[in-house]
Amino acid sequence: MNRVAFYTLGCKVNQYETDAMSELFVKRGYALVDFQEPADIYIINTCTVTNMADRKSRQMIRRARKRNPQAIIAAVGCYVQADPEACAKDPMIDLTVGNNHKTQIVDLVENYMSQHRKMDQMSDMTHCETYEDMMIHSVTGHTRAYIKIQDGCNQFCSYCIIPFARGRVRSRQPEDILEEVGGLAQRGYKEIVLTGIHMSSYGKDFEQPETALIRLVEALGKIPGIERIRFGSLEPGIIDEDFVRRLKAVPFFCPHFHLSLQSGCAETLKRMNRRYTPEEYMDKCRIIRKYFDRPAFTTDVIVGFPGETDEEFEETEKFLKEVAFAQLHVFKYSKRQGTKAAAMKEQIPDSIKEERSRRLLALSERLQADYRRLCQDKRLEILLEESVETADGTYWTGHSREYLKCGIRLEGDWTNRLVYGQISQKTYEDFVICERMD
Repeated sequence: MNRVAFYTLGCKVNQYETDAMSELFVKRGYALVDFQEPADIYIINTCTVTNMADRKSRQMIRRARKRNPQAIIAAVGCYVQADPEACAKDPMIDLTVGNNHKTQIVDLVENYMSQHRKMDQMSDMTHCETYEDMMIHSVTGHTRAYIKIQDGCNQFCSYCIIPFARGRVRSRQPEDILEEVGGLAQRGYKEIVLTGIHMSSYGKDFEQPETALIRLVEALGKIPGIERIRFGSLEPGIIDEDFVRRLKAVPFFCPHFHLSLQSGCAETLKRMNRRYTPEEYMDKCRIIRKYFDRPAFTTDVIVGFPGETDEEFEETEKFLKEVAFAQLHVFKYSKRQGTKAAAMKEQIPDSIKEERSRRLLALSERLQADYRRLCQDKRLEILLEESVETADGTYWTGHSREYLKCGIRLEGDWTNRLVYGQISQKTYEDFVICERMD
């Protein structure tokens, strides 16, 4: 029996696609093994969001080749799509598979086995209009399932290569999503996280595009067994009164909004081609807070974008405090060849990026502590995931609807069970300790 190992870089969409490709191999009789183990076939699902992601993709390809020089090495996904010529010349790669061809992966590997010559399967993503149908029946985790509902992006932010690697917006048919989630619910999964390359664009290629995403959420909320529905990431443009009011009416929707920001300065946002102002972003947060009790806002912030002055950075820092985020994901701007931002003047020195990153990471810690205090008297619903041994005993940890990582002292197996708790005064490393309430 041939052994196949996967390594996934990048986003949750990539992880979903790896799960789907893994199932295809298992159905054909292959044995899945860990990437650290010897395998006959290595599949590296690559990322190209930054130059560093490209380097990491190449590094993992070489690591696989070193682990077994005789193995078949297949590089798939965004790095391959963004730089097919480099991949075609790379002697470490036997098979290159671009986006929208991942469902063919087993056939492509078997073709390589029979012909023993370097092969590629690529398409020009700028002209791709069809969504590649993939489906999963189980996931690598035990409690939470990420569900891909959309691919591609039409935004063309000045720092981002992804529209060129993933193509234009293509949406998955709602009946296919409902079928997949229904099957996962029957297998015991309680929480689903909707994800996509630009999820707020879901349904832009359908009739009635303005309400496609909320109609999907409403339908998912009726599937027996699903007790939590969460968004991976949203753009602020989709938030309006009607959208949030209807979200609130879905009983299982989790009030955790990863609302993309990137900068809190209007001038920086213009250079990024982000298409909203800080004031508009704040208005979206006010609408959400109008309908949800203490929702958690998390976001991504890029520091050191070309031309970002000290004053612009300070505007961002001030704005982050005003929104009162529950957590920040801070990224130092990384020049990505092929984007408009890479050619911009006034590139920021690494030392300044590092200092700004440290400041925002420290701010994120303070904001997290503030948000935990805000929720101290709140009855939190926690979906338990795994046990952690501490000096004080065994804690079962999981996430609240607000995506607070919580721990409760419990004995026995509590995997995938919902409990209620209230935040205590103590914390332990990466989780807050809760007292059980039910």
